[in-house]
Amino acid sequence: MSSLSLAVRDSSTMLRRNLLHARRYPSLTLNLLLTPIVLLLLFVYVFGDVMSAGIGGGADRSEYIAYVVPGILLMTIGGTVVGTAVSVSNDMTEGIIARFRTMAIHRGSVLIGHVVGSVLQSVMSVVLVGAVAVAIGFRSTDATALEWLAAFGLLTLVALALTWIAVGMGMVSPNAEAASNNAMPMILLPLLSSAFVPVDAMPGWFQPIAEYQPFTPAIETLRGLLLGSEIGNNGWIAIAWCLALSALGYYWSKAAFNRDPK
Repeated sequence: MSSLSLAVRDSSTMLRRNLLHARRYPSLTLNLLLTPIVLLLLFVYVFGDVMSAGIGGGADRSEYIAYVVPGILLMTIGGTVVGTAVSVSNDMTEGIIARFRTMAIHRGSVLIGHVVGSVLQSVMSVVLVGAVAVAIGFRSTDATALEWLAAFGLLTLVALALTWIAVGMGMVSPNAEAASNNAMPMILLPLLSSAFVPVDAMPGWFQPIAEYQPFTPAIETLRGLLLGSEIGNNGWIAIAWCLALSALGYYWSKAAFNRDPK
């Protein structure tokens, strides 16, 4: 078999392994998935009327549902990749990686299996949370088929970028608890973005924190694609963030994986 065929075969095997782990131990995935759903229901049904009035939409929670869903979808991806960091850390600390190093398999297949499996789980989680959003009233009637496709592509690209960062965090964490703590910014950063309120409505000293981070341009781009709001330069900035984080996570993970065990 050629080197490419071996890489594809071994990567498929590792992907199947990670998906089986996710199916056999669904509690972590479910716990991480519940967080964005609970936040969605909380902000819509408890704070929805007040928040809608605060952003100029009138005292009608339907306006706020449309505003908040794009941020919740990206938060869903951030929560899902926390499980990836924990899974990678478990592999590193329980000795299975050391076993893989002694086997005649493509070295990169271990990382590829984790990454592809995580991206698939992220996409499925986004679909589930999106279904909940539609059930409580979210609508995107003005988006064309091309805009829906672009929105799906952006969500997938964000999932890929955050997954590579999560894999790197899992590689360097001494245990699963540390990996979970190290990956917490994936969940916290969307809370500090324009996910729930516009950047202009935040205190002046806080606005740069919300504006110059990867989640805000991605949220604004997704909001523009689905709701027809102004995107401006946010689309290119979001793509640049995704590519930069993917490259950083890839080289970080590769270096950690190839490092000789102590």
